[in-house]
Amino acid sequence: MALDNFFKKLYYNPIGFISFCYIVFIFFISIFAYLITPDKSVNSNLMQLTIHSKPPLFKVKTLNIPSENDSQSLISKVFLGKEKTGDQILINKLKWNNEILFFQPYGTQKDIYQKVPIEKFEEGITYLEIEKKYIENKTFWLGTDKYGRDLLSRIIIGSRVSFSIGFVAVLISLIFGVFFGLISGYYGGILDKIIMWIINVIWSIPTLLMVIAISLALGKGFWQVFIAVGMTMWVEVARIVRGQVISIREKPYIKASISLGFTNLRIIVFHILPMIIPSLIVISSANFASAILIESGLSFLGIGTQPPIPSWGSMIKEHFRYILLGKAYLAIFPGLAIMSLVLAFMTFGNSIRDLLDERN
Repeated sequence: MALDNFFKKLYYNPIGFISFCYIVFIFFISIFAYLITPDKSVNSNLMQLTIHSKPPLFKVKTLNIPSENDSQSLISKVFLGKEKTGDQILINKLKWNNEILFFQPYGTQKDIYQKVPIEKFEEGITYLEIEKKYIENKTFWLGTDKYGRDLLSRIIIGSRVSFSIGFVAVLISLIFGVFFGLISGYYGGILDKIIMWIINVIWSIPTLLMVIAISLALGKGFWQVFIAVGMTMWVEVARIVRGQVISIREKPYIKASISLGFTNLRIIVFHILPMIIPSLIVISSANFASAILIESGLSFLGIGTQPPIPSWGSMIKEHFRYILLGKAYLAIFPGLAIMSLVLAFMTFGNSIRDLLDERN
């Protein structure tokens, strides 16, 4: 199927097209996350304990004090976040006294005011310029978590973890699964029996238990989770590839290629592998969704992505008790993020399967 014809058919498949658009939308959000997030600090980890667990659309006035000696490059800020964000002071009220600006710190009940520290700003700036340039009314669109961090920013940065785990896990599973599946299905015999025995042994172990074991063996961390998830997903790819290869190798054109003296490598790479690509696309889409769910489960158990890196699973772990405290949104919002992305990948995979079905 030509690529332009494929996208034309996808366009007329409403569910598949919407899922595809949503996946692309979240993908670009994950790449340019720090251009979008209100909290542009590394991992959106700016804590303000005085405003912990605030509801969505919570507003507060802030005094933003610039950081000193900021030598970080622009590219690093865009893709990795700001290492130095300066101080952010939460304010209840502002007042002028003899042309000097005073503020009342947020949460202070008494009528106590502090002078704006003009010495921390650029030289020659006036208090009036500080009020216009560095004081803003900040809105937390999804509220704040239990540490006073912006929940929306954490969810946006968390999309990076989900896309990264999905991409790396699918890549690892394809490399191992396609390799062993092709060899097993094409050559058969004792080699096929050995590979199938290994696949059946790994297949018999519950996926989550296997991932937990590998994670504990490799240690807790970002890349360890990627490897652990990828190494447990290749068996499903290998079984599907093996079945496809066994069916294809009996085709007349494969028999003809063997008769013409083509090498096994040429037959596998140029005649068999292209025929199984549609199946690989479908299984990769399903594995992408499975990898996101597995990573979320591991993070919920505390052996996945480690703090302060935001992960949707760890965010649910931190706040699931708040469901009983009348602040269920702290766990619901990251849960909805997981559900929507997994659903998009599953429906997109089903749409691809229907589009690539030769009988359609």
